[in-house]
Amino acid sequence: MKKLKEQIMSMKRIYLVLAGAVIVLLIACITIVLLYQNALRPVSSKSKEVQFEIKEAETMDSVLTRLEEEGIIKSAAFAKWYVKFHDAGHIKAGTFVLDTSWDTAEVLAYLNDANAALAKQATITLPEGIWAKEIAAKISEETSVSKEELLALWNDETFLKKMIEQYDFLDESILNDAYRVKLEGYLYPETYSFLKESSAEEITVRLLDEFDKIYQEYRKDFEKSSLSTHEIVILASMIQFEASKAEDMYLVSGVFYNRLGIDMPLQSSVTVCYALYDDFAHASDCETNADIDSPYNTYQHNGLPIGPILNPGKVAIDAALHPQESDYLYFIADIYGDGTVYYAKTFEEHSALVAKYLNQ
Repeated sequence: MKKLKEQIMSMKRIYLVLAGAVIVLLIACITIVLLYQNALRPVSSKSKEVQFEIKEAETMDSVLTRLEEEGIIKSAAFAKWYVKFHDAGHIKAGTFVLDTSWDTAEVLAYLNDANAALAKQATITLPEGIWAKEIAAKISEETSVSKEELLALWNDETFLKKMIEQYDFLDESILNDAYRVKLEGYLYPETYSFLKESSAEEITVRLLDEFDKIYQEYRKDFEKSSLSTHEIVILASMIQFEASKAEDMYLVSGVFYNRLGIDMPLQSSVTVCYALYDDFAHASDCETNADIDSPYNTYQHNGLPIGPILNPGKVAIDAALHPQESDYLYFIADIYGDGTVYYAKTFEEHSALVAKYLNQ
């Protein structure tokens, strides 16, 4: 009898353990289901449009990870479960306008719609060497933001101070009231897809974000340079303007460094172009107006111009950081021909080149 009681007690304990395990398992399952459902809900209850680009042949795992990183979905891990359970692993390449008030299912469905790509967006190519006022004009043609609004923002001290706090490559050097456009030099030339209803600030942050990618790539070189970051950007803008071919940029950079090293005026005609600004129509105007009174004019003032004279690309920035060594102190570009750059070591050699290619 005692043995039977012990067996019954043992069985009860087993049942209790099993019941407890079932309850724990049930609670775990319910918890996972609730977490799963919550993870698929929208990131925000408020509507906010954001753009998202999917590259050709990009994997679903990569897309889901970026969607989470960019704050469009709550969880890439739970989104992967959703994709498996609902056969939702179909996406199209392109640029999409998504909304943070959409749940994961809506986001994935939209990314599977090829017709949705580029909706409400404007694709704008900003070529290397473009001026800020030209960038503003191009953007205003394709978006709801006006040229005047952009240029005003790019000179707005309150906004610029906020950007200085946000980006390591900016400092108070840009807060110079003598500048035509205070963000000139930092509006990185690239092909962009902007929401047509983007604000001037959102557009500007995109441009600065692209510059920041280049800055972070070359950060150690910027820090090692004898010139400040702002001076490198100024020099890169001159190099970009002077040399139409990438291979010339490094030699041109070397010539400028040679002149700076011996305190020789840079005498760069492209700085005259920027000094002329609205009165500049052809490269020849820059050759014949070296006497214009402007802090940008390197014929009238030693050293670098007061600020950047356009928005340089990656190669020009690289050239400003890594000049090619030579004995050259002079160069000219054949502005009436194919733009070939000719170099000289002496003023006599330089004068002969000017007579041959520029005195027409």
